[in-house]
Amino acid sequence: MKQVVVIGLGQFGSHLARQLTQMQCEVLAIDQREEAVNAIRDDVHQALICDARNLDALKAVVTSNVDVVVVSLGESMEPSIICSLHLSQIGVKSIRCKAVNEDHATILKAVGAHEVIFPERETAERTARRVAFPTLLDYFPFAEDHRIMELEIPSAIVGKTLASSRLREELNLLLLATKKPTGEFQFMPSPNYIFKAGDILIVLGREINLARLRVLD
Repeated sequence: MKQVVVIGLGQFGSHLARQLTQMQCEVLAIDQREEAVNAIRDDVHQALICDARNLDALKAVVTSNVDVVVVSLGESMEPSIICSLHLSQIGVKSIRCKAVNEDHATILKAVGAHEVIFPERETAERTARRVAFPTLLDYFPFAEDHRIMELEIPSAIVGKTLASSRLREELNLLLLATKKPTGEFQFMPSPNYIFKAGDILIVLGREINLARLRVLD
């Protein structure tokens, strides 16, 4: 079971801690506010009151053996920077920190953060895609401007075979799988696969080409 420490139990941190617990991670939730710790105590494996700016206090509850530490210490930059520095000194293998702006992100990386998170920005980008493209069900960032997207099948290719749809030749898209309304997957369909109404497509390609596929209707 993956061991995850979440430091900072505001709205983002507390929601993250609960979700990770539901995903079968062993979660230690930390905050210096007693009321925040009490509110989550029954929803995670362990919840402790601790000032993460204090190196000795942090060493007493977090070791280098944990898999991931997520730092979500509100809108003030200083506590998260100090906490990240302490975690780096402890030897934590994966430190992921919430940042409020680019300057904050740069400093966090300089003191030892391995990954910087912009929750509001990521949520806004995901929401914008859903508003602009209602058939988009989900997407996953890939290398550079490539994405893996899960979307409803465009009506223009219903009844066509994969080969005749020319997704690869004209749009440079790779169909990884189709999903039936029943939830059944067919991975790497053959060129003779016939697209059917209700199919969900899982496609890899550049975002600009995926956008062209989404507007084929």
